[in-house]
Parts: sequence; C-alpha cells; structure tokens
Amino acid sequence: MFRMWGKIWKENRMKKDITIADSAPSSEKNRTKKVFDALEEICYTFDLAKPIWLDSNIREFQKIDKTRFSKDSFIEEIDFDYLEIQVIEEDEIWE
Repeated sequence: MFRMWGKIWKENRMKKDITIADSAPSSEKNRTKKVFDALEEICYTFDLAKPIWLDSNIREFQKIDKTRFSKDSFIEEIDFDYLEIQVIEEDEIWE
C-alpha cells in the first residue's frame, strides 16, 4: 500500500490534513504516478489548483519523501502559508 499525507499550514498551525491511500500494485502504477495521483486527490479535496513542482521541491522530495509548496508554487492566490506532502507508507517490494 502507498499512503501520502497532505497538510495545509498557516501561522505554524496545521489547519487541514488528509491521508490518501493507493493500493494498486507496483505493476499497475509506478511510484511517480502514485505520487501525482495522490497530490491531485489532495488538491481536489482541499479545492486547490495543482502546484508547480520547482527544482527545490523535486530535490527535497527525492531526498526525504516530503516537500512544501509555498505561494511560489501556485498560480492562484492561496490563503495559507504552504501545502506539505509526505509519503508515509511505501509499497514493499519482494523479489
């Protein structure tokens, strides 16, 4: 199972959060597809436009499976400080 946690932060307080689960096997969807699908569902639930992945977001996510999207990542005005996403469970690969 793949799970991602999405959180909206404002003034150092978590205002909203949601956990998205994807149980599709790795043979059906790769990790990147699962990340983008989960982010899309988080944005839909929070009624947000999808953020733009900046180079800093990509590097941070590749390194620690977590990143923050601030106002620079959104085309529309946002009423919070940042959207944070974090992978909290990965598919186990058995060979």
